[in-house]
Amino acid sequence: MKVTDIKRIANIGAGTMGHATALQFAMHGYPVNLYDRDEDGLARGKKLIEHDLATFQQAGMLDEDPATVLQRINYTTDLADAVSATDFVIESIVENQQIKQTVWQEIEQSVRPTTVLATNTSGLSPTALQSVLKHPERFVVAHFWNPAQLMPLVEVVPGQNTDSATVQLTVELMNKIGKHAVPLKKEALGFVGNRIQLAVLREAFHIVDEGIASPEAVDDIVKYSLGRRWNLVGPIASADLGGLDVFKNISSYLYADLANETGTDPTLAKKVEASELGLKTGHGFFDWQGDAGQQMVANRDQKLLKQLKDDQQK
Repeated sequence: MKVTDIKRIANIGAGTMGHATALQFAMHGYPVNLYDRDEDGLARGKKLIEHDLATFQQAGMLDEDPATVLQRINYTTDLADAVSATDFVIESIVENQQIKQTVWQEIEQSVRPTTVLATNTSGLSPTALQSVLKHPERFVVAHFWNPAQLMPLVEVVPGQNTDSATVQLTVELMNKIGKHAVPLKKEALGFVGNRIQLAVLREAFHIVDEGIASPEAVDDIVKYSLGRRWNLVGPIASADLGGLDVFKNISSYLYADLANETGTDPTLAKKVEASELGLKTGHGFFDWQGDAGQQMVANRDQKLLKQLKDDQQK
């Protein structure tokens, strides 16, 4: 199958990630069957879609009437009906391997033989998920980053039994809907983005725990140095530009002093035990009570939207 053969999308899950992926396909001309297990979930998803669509329109990033986009989305609580006549299925449900396997077994019973099956997991093994399927060769990870309507990256990750044609087709489709798809050669826990993110966080938490710097200082140092540089030139290219001999010398004395925790992060464990979970509880490393959290999210999304608009104009 070629990317031009993909005509209709099935989107499983209408939550934080699912509503955004459904909107992404609809904005690029695809009819979408949006499934959720109950009407309340669909209603919440519809409100999120309408909100995001209005945001794109206000930013001048919508080439057609919002009503036209919305008409492409069909809402349903019937899983078999949602997937039966589609060419590509993208799933964004709870991050639980057993639940995902059960849902995918049910989906496989109703899809066409050529339908591509993609999970939007943040780190679960595609090999484990596809192990319960009769045709694992057409199963792949398409990992969108949150907020999925604003973040361009999609990591495309094969399982051990995924056909290379499935990976290539998924990459082409993601790029066609305006994403920046990056295929991995093979799966790894956390894929690539989350491995790098957690490596940075491990050292950041260690720095705070050791009293080297405050959380505010750590964040400012990253935002005003590495964050700005890596947004333009990635870390490996930055090492090339800085001189690999320089980085080799630094690594010779610094690696041994970096955090090397291999279990649950002790700093995170203390925060969770104290129910200091961040924005959702009003306090984490920072105080999120009042409007502070919502304002930061709004500012972040506004800047992400501007960057996305700049990407599209290149």
